[in-house]
Amino acid sequence: MPRPRDIRETVRERLAEERGRIDRVAPFSIALAYPSAYRVAMSSLGFQTIYRLVQGSGRASAERVFAPDDPLRFGEGSPDPSYETGAPLSAFPVVAFSVACELELGSMLGMIARAGIPLLCTERDDGSPLVIAGGPLTFSNPRPLAPFVDAIVVGEAEGVIADLLDRALAPGSRQRRLEDLAGMASVWVPAVHGNQVPLAGVCRGEDLPAWAPIRTPHAELRDMFLVEAVRGCSRRCHYCVMRGRPGRGMRIVPSERILDLVPADARKVGLVGASVSDHPDIVSIVDALAARGCQVGLSSLRPERLLPPFVTALRSAGYKTITTAMDGASQRLRDAVERRTTAEHLLQAARACREAKIERLKLYLMVGLPGETEQDLDECALLVRDLSRLLPTSLGVSTFCAKLGTPLEAAPFAGVDVAERHIKRLRRAVAGRAEIRATSARWAWVEHVLATGGEAEGLAVLEAERHGGTFADYRRAFERLGHASSARAAAPARRKGGP
Repeated sequence: MPRPRDIRETVRERLAEERGRIDRVAPFSIALAYPSAYRVAMSSLGFQTIYRLVQGSGRASAERVFAPDDPLRFGEGSPDPSYETGAPLSAFPVVAFSVACELELGSMLGMIARAGIPLLCTERDDGSPLVIAGGPLTFSNPRPLAPFVDAIVVGEAEGVIADLLDRALAPGSRQRRLEDLAGMASVWVPAVHGNQVPLAGVCRGEDLPAWAPIRTPHAELRDMFLVEAVRGCSRRCHYCVMRGRPGRGMRIVPSERILDLVPADARKVGLVGASVSDHPDIVSIVDALAARGCQVGLSSLRPERLLPPFVTALRSAGYKTITTAMDGASQRLRDAVERRTTAEHLLQAARACREAKIERLKLYLMVGLPGETEQDLDECALLVRDLSRLLPTSLGVSTFCAKLGTPLEAAPFAGVDVAERHIKRLRRAVAGRAEIRATSARWAWVEHVLATGGEAEGLAVLEAERHGGTFADYRRAFERLGHASSARAAAPARRKGGP
């Protein structure tokens, strides 16, 4: 039986193969923590951008700390080490978490617990680090974080990093520093503000674009240079947290700025943003990068933008599979959530892909939208079968979860049984024509509860994790708060990579 690999060996190997790391000596070091594995964190443009800004601030240096590659049972395992010095989270005056989604909360609590830091803010004293959180989750609902996090940067953080570091690292008591942080416009300090979450911060145009300094073969986006092409979105999809918020309209990064940032030795480039394919110069940007010999990936492709010139450019830049979204199972549902996609857009995209010698079309679909019926699913299956006649097609299916701040924030969860039944119906209807891969409807319910919950739901996560972190543990903890899952009892296995 092979011996377990020492984390120090893994860290040394990964550091040796990083390109673009920024090594700094500063008066203070802070922990920049990500509650998922290294391979996920290093594919996060937001995490890498904050790392770059801290390293360039002159006020502090950032040491990166990640969750284990393989999830641990809560309360077990050694403290997670900094990649830069091996120090645990407890050794730093400030621990800053970047939290992407609701299902990372359990992992975040595990990292805090392994470090020996008191889990509840109310139990920390002047000898404890200040625990700060930011990241995509703050755009929708950061309230479940409140029992565990001393301060939360709400929204876009680029413009506040220097001031945040000055206040968090200033001499004085813990209480004094929290009061100073509470004076920042987009920072929520629950101990000072109570339940009043401030408006999300919006960075200045000159702070754009975000870009990731480190490339590594050990990331999900292997050896890829990540750069933002657009910030925000101009579309009005009812389920999306980017819809209809102040400052969230699409901000376009000039093509010259994007191209100038790409390193000469980069061979893989990821263009990132909620609506990258809406960039007015996207075809010329992709063509220019392809001419340099770069493979190009885009984080979002709208079906109606997949016209022949664009698809041809993507093929020249190395695309073999085109991924886009249906989102609603039928035209009726897409219209109801103001999703502009039509069946003809998808068929047109498939025809363009076939002509450009694209090998596969991958579609994302949400089931469980309000009012969804079996007739909607049958319409979806017919369209998928038509698409598969043009191009090999696969379908990635997730279950709709309401998000605060959207027109559908009060929409109920469809029910685990309902979602699983609808996915099963789709599988039968497209059998032999298209592959379907579905995310867990059970964990989608957990996400839904946290996405619309508050401090009580956050504390229920701690209860569930202490009992083992299975879905059954989460179900019991949430049902004690009155949340009905409509779910059958689950097997005791943990979800891989999740809580």
